[in-house]
Amino acid sequence: MDKHSVSLRLAILGALGTAGASISQPAPAAPAGESVEEVTVVGSRRANAVDTVAPVDVISAGQFESVGAPDMDNMLRSLVPSYNVAQQPINDESTLVRPANLRGLPPDNTLVLVNGKRRHRGGVITFLGDGISDGAQGPDVGPIPTIALKAVQVLRDGAAAQYGSDAIAGVINFQLKDSVEGAAFEARYGQYFAGDGATSQLAANMGLPLGATGFANLSFEFSDSDPTSRSAQRADAQALIDAGNAAVLTPAQVWGQPRIKDSMKFFANTGYEFTANLEGYFFGNYATREVDGGFFYRNPNNRAAVYSNDGGESLLVADLNPGNAISCPIVAITDNAPDPAALASISSGGTLDSECFVFNEMFPGGFTPRFGGKIIDQSAVAGVRGNFANGLRYDVSAAYGGSEVEFLIYNTVNASLGPNTPTSFRPGVNHQTDTNFNVDLAYPLAISALASPLNVAFGFEWREEQFEVERGQLESYQIGPLAAQGFSSGSNGFSGYGPQSEGVFARENIALYLDLEADVTDKLIFGTAVRWEDFDDFGTTTNFKVAARYELTDTFAVRSTVSTGFRAPTPGQANIVRTITQMVNGQLTETGVLPPTNPIASALASIASDGEFSAAPLKPEESFNWTLGTTFDLGPLGVTLDYFNITLEDRIALSSLIDIDRTDPDQLAILNQLSASGVPGASTLTAFQFFTNDFETETQGIDLVATLPFEFAGGQSSLILALNWTETQLKEITALADATRKIQLEDQLPGYRAILTGSHAMGPWSFMARTSYYDSYIVALDIGADASGEFDGKYGGELLVDMEVSYRITDGYRLTVGAQDIFDNMPDQFPNPELNSGAIYPTGSPMGFNGGFWYARLNIDF
Repeated sequence: MDKHSVSLRLAILGALGTAGASISQPAPAAPAGESVEEVTVVGSRRANAVDTVAPVDVISAGQFESVGAPDMDNMLRSLVPSYNVAQQPINDESTLVRPANLRGLPPDNTLVLVNGKRRHRGGVITFLGDGISDGAQGPDVGPIPTIALKAVQVLRDGAAAQYGSDAIAGVINFQLKDSVEGAAFEARYGQYFAGDGATSQLAANMGLPLGATGFANLSFEFSDSDPTSRSAQRADAQALIDAGNAAVLTPAQVWGQPRIKDSMKFFANTGYEFTANLEGYFFGNYATREVDGGFFYRNPNNRAAVYSNDGGESLLVADLNPGNAISCPIVAITDNAPDPAALASISSGGTLDSECFVFNEMFPGGFTPRFGGKIIDQSAVAGVRGNFANGLRYDVSAAYGGSEVEFLIYNTVNASLGPNTPTSFRPGVNHQTDTNFNVDLAYPLAISALASPLNVAFGFEWREEQFEVERGQLESYQIGPLAAQGFSSGSNGFSGYGPQSEGVFARENIALYLDLEADVTDKLIFGTAVRWEDFDDFGTTTNFKVAARYELTDTFAVRSTVSTGFRAPTPGQANIVRTITQMVNGQLTETGVLPPTNPIASALASIASDGEFSAAPLKPEESFNWTLGTTFDLGPLGVTLDYFNITLEDRIALSSLIDIDRTDPDQLAILNQLSASGVPGASTLTAFQFFTNDFETETQGIDLVATLPFEFAGGQSSLILALNWTETQLKEITALADATRKIQLEDQLPGYRAILTGSHAMGPWSFMARTSYYDSYIVALDIGADASGEFDGKYGGELLVDMEVSYRITDGYRLTVGAQDIFDNMPDQFPNPELNSGAIYPTGSPMGFNGGFWYARLNIDF
């Protein structure tokens, strides 16, 4: 099926409004004479299912083309209103793979499929995920090139009983192109109105025959994106400049999108029909990209355990030869400047140069670490499917997927090594691998009392998840000789994985499922599913789903689902050990993360909660999900309206920070254990975290999609409105969670999002205008961070407008120019950016903060 037949099919669904599939955006009309083929949608195991009992958004390849930025997350955000993703400018691993939220839930609560097969999990654990996604380990959709896609289906319903773990918020299924002929090339270039963030992209797709009855569809994409900066100078950095420190950069700290270089994506989709009832298939991908972003600025007067240990009253001076009788001088700091005479005596050429050392010699203006990594993503899926003579359908497949993340941090130090420290480190590598084996069977059982055969689907799955932590460069975690003098160990900003962190952590599980669906009458569709899974680390879980759709008239139907769901904790979440640096109450703090089963974590949690709470082995998240909706037509206007309600118990997340009091003898004893076990940063840890089943939430919302095709000015036009309202309430929480977490869960995503898209095609011209509304939201970490301490952290709603015009130069050649956020609308500014580490705009803004982006695109089709 090629893209034209998909587009025609989608256009028909949108016009009729009876298919239960919500069309998020308009699709271009297909040329006359193209055949119509069924789109296989998620949520039903019936062959050639059209009417669905749950809401499904179907997005065509043409709709992705109309989004200016080539990033997959931004494309989905522009097309699906219940999909939210922020920029994540300075958030450790979150900068490498941005966490996305479907229907207000974390990224690992959404199951991602490619051609209906489970996609592997990404190698990044988002320790810093704006509260909502803290600790999540979801799939990475970035390696999927848009030119490889035939369609994307977004099932907005719980589907764990049908597909297994993670399908609580919904399912996103990427369908790959499978044409046997033709080629398409795309060249794209764009830049933000501010003059930075230039993005270039080249992509190609080719369909080839494979023997007499097969196909090979190949897709390739190469892109490169420059960084952006939306930063003011920090107040402390400006004070240093005013005091005469000429080595401070402007800005000292950059807030913006990271540099993404050498992004290469390849996808292959192949199939071969051996007989009329037997088909073999194979698809897979290989992708790489390098991400380079920024970190927080290290002030050369007061950065703890590097420059000073008394809050900036004097420099931290290292005695390089503590065994001799020579003492290093005190270098006092007055009026934001170190004593020049004392500093000169220990600096290069000074009388005590070989005896004493301060990091002002290496980085006199302070330093801002640069953090990033190289991501390698690959997968391979092979299988056979077909029909037996008795009508039994089968699909037997095996899949392997892997995500490797090699971290890099530079322009930083391991302070405990003093002048011998490197300034560039490789802190380690995460390896995530998933292996699946599936047997899926379905049989249409004829029952006279039913209006259609009863589709009996059943199957078996074996799956193994493996998370490996590879030790980093020695200096990235080494406790150097100056640690005893108060200097921090490990690469500053992102300590490396040491011996206590490395290891291979795996889990296996098996599953059995039964899925029944039929037309009970000409008007009623009924389905039910049950799934049993057994995990080798925490036992079994059983989940069910019941769904129905009733057609009251030819143009009006109601539908509803009730289901339970689950998400198993990942091996990475259950076993990871590391330290991270984050902003807490306006101060940079180093926090440690330990497995919940670690006795140190248990002891710290017990002390922090006065014995009311302790760390415990993780157990699965459990959900109860129900929906109620309708689909109806008002003449040419097709409407779908659905309400959803998701109760999620035992949500897995990082605990809130457990403050460490070094004056408490009990806590001091635990810190000594940390040091003895070699945990990086133990000498400077001020707080601690671990993964826990921490709280219960109720998320409810409404999705509305209205589609109106019409003729105008001698051409074909359409209007589509997609609206989402989502609200999350914290129902239960442990003593370890705080008010900040509550605000992050309930208020950090916009309550309402709406997308209104209009398109018009006339002759060689086509036009598109898209208006997106983002409701107000609260950034918890910005509350009270202004000069008065009274800022409530609330940012107002915003309206963005995208426009695009396309001209068909000749057959097969099309030139497009357009702009996202054409009016360069920005989120509300933070009241005092210089006091917020230089961030002018809220870094968690759901609409982004880079402003308008123009682009030009040339498409060539053969």
